[in-house]
Amino acid sequence: MNDLTARVPLRFPAAAATFAIGIAGYLGVNLSPYMITALQTGFGTDVLTASWIVTATLLATAVTGLATAPLCAGRHRRLVARVGLAAGLAGFLLAGLVPVAGVAIAGLLIGGIGAGGAVAAAGSALAAFRNPDRVAGFNGLANRGVITIVLAVVPLIGLAPIDVFGALALFCLIGLVAVGWMPVAPVIEPQAGAAVAEAMPLTIPETGAVRRVPARAGSRTVTIAGFALLVTFALWAVSEDSLWAMAGVMGAERAGLTPEGLGIALSGATAGGLVGSLLLMVVGNRLGRAVPLVVLLVAGGALKIALSFAADQTTFIVLFIVWNTIYAVAFMYFVSTSAALDADGRWSGPLLAVYLVGSALTPVIGAALVEVFGYQGFVVVLGVSSFVLAIPAAIVAAISTRVEKDAAADADVEARAADVRATDTEGISA
Repeated sequence: MNDLTARVPLRFPAAAATFAIGIAGYLGVNLSPYMITALQTGFGTDVLTASWIVTATLLATAVTGLATAPLCAGRHRRLVARVGLAAGLAGFLLAGLVPVAGVAIAGLLIGGIGAGGAVAAAGSALAAFRNPDRVAGFNGLANRGVITIVLAVVPLIGLAPIDVFGALALFCLIGLVAVGWMPVAPVIEPQAGAAVAEAMPLTIPETGAVRRVPARAGSRTVTIAGFALLVTFALWAVSEDSLWAMAGVMGAERAGLTPEGLGIALSGATAGGLVGSLLLMVVGNRLGRAVPLVVLLVAGGALKIALSFAADQTTFIVLFIVWNTIYAVAFMYFVSTSAALDADGRWSGPLLAVYLVGSALTPVIGAALVEVFGYQGFVVVLGVSSFVLAIPAAIVAAISTRVEKDAAADADVEARAADVRATDTEGISA
């Protein structure tokens, strides 16, 4: 189902709620290094054990997000968000307040499961707004901006369990308060016929209100494109995050990257993502999606390969920042492509959960690839994978643009028909 009349304008309450819930679901990924430290300092676990606990938490988020995504494409979106955020709040508070390792681990797993519901709900809600490209830009800006502040503030407060896990619980609470403003999925009327469609007035619904739209026959092309997008995005995410996970080690060995240099690289990468978000907000859908995605994936692949040949710290840092900026913009184009395929969030919901699978496993995958191919071979493999994945990404992006244009044309026809009916009614009344 894709109908522009079912989408709502981007207004602050609905947008802020959607972005806040998404941040609550994704925060664990960004705070994972701090979570490992909190487990070490608070419960005396070694690095390997703490890493596996955090990996299990992120996998719980990913699996739950994939499992609940179909519910979020229907009438249960807000319910899934509420249950997930409540579970996240309870689980992370448990991990932060109870000084028993077994209880903390259970709390983290419960919190991870809850975060998965938040990820699926927020991801599917992104498709409820008009102009998916601009929405993806705003979402990226909000996400990166808030995460940057959180990453800077949490260490200043401390890295004890209550500080780190308490931050996760706080964002779950914020999301829980905001759920009521998140846009819901359209309620599809399966028996709606032409007569019902003609009776529908052309009105702009209140943001977040339930919209009833006539059901449309499912498009096999859109379904195939949706599944292809999920697979392509999953492979691309593994490729990108494998390099992110190994960048510090590779940079230190190949380019003499110092801890201070790594900090500059990571901070600059975040700033680059913010710039990319602003650019996408300005550009919107003027360039389409297929061409930008091809350019971004090919450029990203070339930069990944170039990183392996960087011989000094400055070159490595510059290449890393440029690569991550491109990665951030490509990520947002993937999100906008999934949102444009279907207004009910059938593909944007699982897309964000699919990404988490790669994030949880990439340290292991990256290390294994380095062991087999060495650093240069590892990065060449990642670069070539970006070149290959640009092809299916472009095809699906082109389909999403066509689907969106078709929906716009249908909406225009419906608007004209509504105007004609209104004119006829006025004439009869006169």
